[in-house]
Amino acid sequence: MRTERFEFPNASGHRLAALLDWPIGKPTAFALIAHCFTCGKDNLAAKRISERLAMIGIASLRFDFTGLGQSEGDFAGTHFSSNIDDLVAAADHLRKAHRAPAILVGHSLGGAAVLAAAHRIPESRCVVTIAAPSDPAHVTGLFKDQVDTIRKDGEAEVTLAGRPFTVRRDFLDDIAEQMLLDRIAHLHKALLVFHSPTDELVGIDNATRIFVTAKHPKSFVSLSGADHLVSKKSDAVYVANVIVAWAERYFDLPETMSEAEIEIGTVLVRETGEGKFQQEILSGPHRFLADEPVKVGGMDSGPGPYDLLLAGLGACTAMTLRLYAEQKKLPLKRVSVRLAHNKIHAQDCAHCETAEGLIDHIDRAVTLEGDLDAAQRRRLLEIADKCPVHRTLESEIDIRTVERPA
Repeated sequence: MRTERFEFPNASGHRLAALLDWPIGKPTAFALIAHCFTCGKDNLAAKRISERLAMIGIASLRFDFTGLGQSEGDFAGTHFSSNIDDLVAAADHLRKAHRAPAILVGHSLGGAAVLAAAHRIPESRCVVTIAAPSDPAHVTGLFKDQVDTIRKDGEAEVTLAGRPFTVRRDFLDDIAEQMLLDRIAHLHKALLVFHSPTDELVGIDNATRIFVTAKHPKSFVSLSGADHLVSKKSDAVYVANVIVAWAERYFDLPETMSEAEIEIGTVLVRETGEGKFQQEILSGPHRFLADEPVKVGGMDSGPGPYDLLLAGLGACTAMTLRLYAEQKKLPLKRVSVRLAHNKIHAQDCAHCETAEGLIDHIDRAVTLEGDLDAAQRRRLLEIADKCPVHRTLESEIDIRTVERPA
């Protein structure tokens, strides 16, 4: 994944700071992500969801709304309608520069904003809300003690997430005029609602109103145990994975490179063009990176070649032991394998045919958890040496290299 930094103008001429997280290869689709109230594009939930979407083929744009983060403008002069305008400006930029967003994702008040903006982004097919209020006016609960002061004096300084912000009467008037439920009722797009039943900031009843008001197709996913900010990485990754699996039903994703170019049983490794060593590895539906550590000129964006070799041996060892234990009904609860590769002098290897120079050496330590007796443990260690990858590494291997046309 690579991240592109840039700016684009909003309707008022302010430059908004943005990040576009690109997948490896051609994107299957573009997503537009709206962050939570007074947050920013670097908010952990937005960042993690965007990065995860990029890892599975979707390019994601996230940006700072006017007056927040690195974007120009005065936050005090913004309101819910201006947030909607900013979203439309971001979609316009994507449309002109690449492709209009097919997926709109909004977190908290950003979720309300994408619901309100969706009808102005006709190419969008799917709308996703995360912990979103059913009424933008819900946000006034964050500074309810100062609402009367804002009404009376025209503005007041409020503290949100530990930071001071100026909120003006125009903001209150604007959100009071929003007819969000009417927008939801006429969304005419697939809707996916994420909400935690234990969200203490925006109650689950908001998700109920959104879901009941929307027409099909619509789906609801409970983020049990998640907080309002979706601060746990595992929750954000889960959200991104569900978004991709769900969205595939509502628009035609181009055939992925793994499906188009990789035959079953074949692995494709190719340069990404990022950094000196980074490689994209495709195996069936699986895509991941290989790289080298920073100290040798890489970006450390993935495991190195020998790491992958050890991983293959370790995985095969654990799988083989699990299969044997199940066949023999052994009380093996869990297997873990720790491996390390280095070079040793040939004379230090008593059973090696090579007598001089350096040879490759792999240390493999197997941990067997369970109520196993000594004989069972000995037998399992013997079986470890019989895993197919182990046998391949110790056998004679014929590797033939040919040139394949691009």
